Amino acid sequence: MELLALRTFEAVVDEGGILAASRKLNTVQSNVTNRIRRLEEELGTKLFFRSGRGVELAPAGRVLLDYARRMLSLERQTVAAVRQAGEDAGELRIGAMETFTALYLPAVLRDLRHAHNTLELHIRTDTSAVLIDKVLSRKLDCAFIAGPLRHPALQFDELTREELVQVFAPDTDPARCPLILFREGCAYRARALALQRTLGHMHNEAMEFGTLEGILGCVSVGLGWTLMPRRIVQQSSHAERLALREVPTDIGMVPTGMVYRKADMPPRLRDTLAQAVARIAGGTALPDRPAHG
Repeated sequence: MELLALRTFEAVVDEGGILAASRKLNTVQSNVTNRIRRLEEELGTKLFFRSGRGVELAPAGRVLLDYARRMLSLERQTVAAVRQAGEDAGELRIGAMETFTALYLPAVLRDLRHAHNTLELHIRTDTSAVLIDKVLSRKLDCAFIAGPLRHPALQFDELTREELVQVFAPDTDPARCPLILFREGCAYRARALALQRTLGHMHNEAMEFGTLEGILGCVSVGLGWTLMPRRIVQQSSHAERLALREVPTDIGMVPTGMVYRKADMPPRLRDTLAQAVARIAGGTALPDRPAHG
């Protein structure tokens, strides 16, 4: 079974069809079709069903997908390990939620590049829920998310804690204003809704935005209130037009850290990332802990 065939199979699944997969792989459709056909012949079973203009995984294809992702992940680890015998090289796919990206990611990537200067980096920002799914499916090697997280297949290392505060315009009453949220999947969303219930707010309407500055900009002109890390608000261009209020600790203190598959994450890279976050977080970082494999 060739790795190229498995890589092609994974691309067809991820992209939802032969044409899209051929574009991703920078090849012609016939090459993708032939590789899938040969893979099906080798395994003696159908991997896909036709579904309109796309394809749908057959039962055998669903079984193969998990093994294919594992094998391709092992290939990347093997290449990285062999290259690192002489130099720091290879590929690392990192995910981060937007608040982590704003507070930490540029400096973390700088430190990572300094320590492993030939490493090929791929970065994705999204909600914590989406990033966890990407790590589970091995589309990301690690991700920085808001916890806590307990999952049998994943390791979550808490690196720091963020204090969430209620944010609103000084001349407004949050109890009478709608809640302004990130989209579904944001770890802060559930906490904001819990706070809304706890405080007995009369206004149950909610608005969704996709960016930090979009949310804070709307809050600053009195369109609603939100729940946001204190440091994000303090760094915002809207800071002078915002009021902050502490919230109960069980809602306001959020463990933030790195999630990964323990067997997939090279220890040296994991430690470099963790140490960078601890350095940048400063006083908010957790005490050093013994390294674990």
